[in-house]
Amino acid sequence: MYVAVKGGERAIDNAHALLAEKRRGDTSVAELSVAQIREQLSLAVNRVMAEGSLFDPDLAALAIKQAQGDLIEAIFLIRAYRTTLPRFGSSRPVETGQMSCVRRVSATFKDAPGGQVLGPTFDYTHRLLDFKLMADGEVPEAETAPPRTEPTPHIMDFLNTEGLIEEEEAHDEIPPDLTRAPLELPADRPLRLQSLTRGDEGFILGMAYSTQRGYARNHAFVGELRIGTVPVEMEIPELGFAIEIGEIEVSECETVNQFKGSKTEPPQFTRGYGLIFGQSERKAISMALVDRALRWKELGEDDVGAPAQNEEFVLYHADNIQATGFLEHIKLPHYVDFQAELELVRKMRTEAQTGLQEAAE
Repeated sequence: MYVAVKGGERAIDNAHALLAEKRRGDTSVAELSVAQIREQLSLAVNRVMAEGSLFDPDLAALAIKQAQGDLIEAIFLIRAYRTTLPRFGSSRPVETGQMSCVRRVSATFKDAPGGQVLGPTFDYTHRLLDFKLMADGEVPEAETAPPRTEPTPHIMDFLNTEGLIEEEEAHDEIPPDLTRAPLELPADRPLRLQSLTRGDEGFILGMAYSTQRGYARNHAFVGELRIGTVPVEMEIPELGFAIEIGEIEVSECETVNQFKGSKTEPPQFTRGYGLIFGQSERKAISMALVDRALRWKELGEDDVGAPAQNEEFVLYHADNIQATGFLEHIKLPHYVDFQAELELVRKMRTEAQTGLQEAAE
């Protein structure tokens, strides 16, 4: 039960004004523009788009500016805005084999068909502060090859020519949309993947790391990690065929996991999968590891009690907006609740003291 705070409306207006002042900071410093955030803080923009379930770099950059750099608050803003948008239809599933890759690496095949493309990555940096950036130095020119425009085949398909890896099941049914209907358990794999895509990157990373440390006996290899743009197509009923309505950047990861077989399946490799908006490879890899851990039942494996194997634990706690709302609501007024608890503790103390006195007598 909540009670009104005296002078609440005026206090809230002042809080808004103070927040705007704090957000702006020192007015002698040039204001950060949305375009600057979009172009120079692109990885933060990508996270907000992915966990906010809305691909719009400009709006994600605006949300980051409005939220003063608090990415979870920015994700909240994007999700709230998304609910106001009309829905004209659904696009067709994107064909990642048609991706124009700017980065494509494999930890399982050195000479991958189609070649390895390192692309922009922190993997080979020294993790030393670059003080040239404080001096606004010029960006060194890089000798970069243009994105691969021809179709880039999936590496896992080549491994599967020997029948060493499980076949991916085709899903003809349209999966439920997690942005329009609440999560219900048990969830099938498409719904789980949606939840992991929207899940907090730090939480999913922690769950993935736990599987590597032995809490799901799930040793994985990155079969392929690719980043690039894919066309988005939409069926137009009046035309009778699909047309391309734009392109989006995505990160995709497929992992190769060990599997000793079961009563019905021979020993073979199994798959983990992750797909997410923008360049977000840490999240894509984490998704793939957790996806594989959650598949233990359908693969006939034993439940070893690992956190990453617990569907309810993972999916119900991955959403940072729900977690933030429930956590931060305890800072709102709970005066009546606390007074009730206070009276209960006083009563218990009185009864305990009375009992001690009676025992002493």
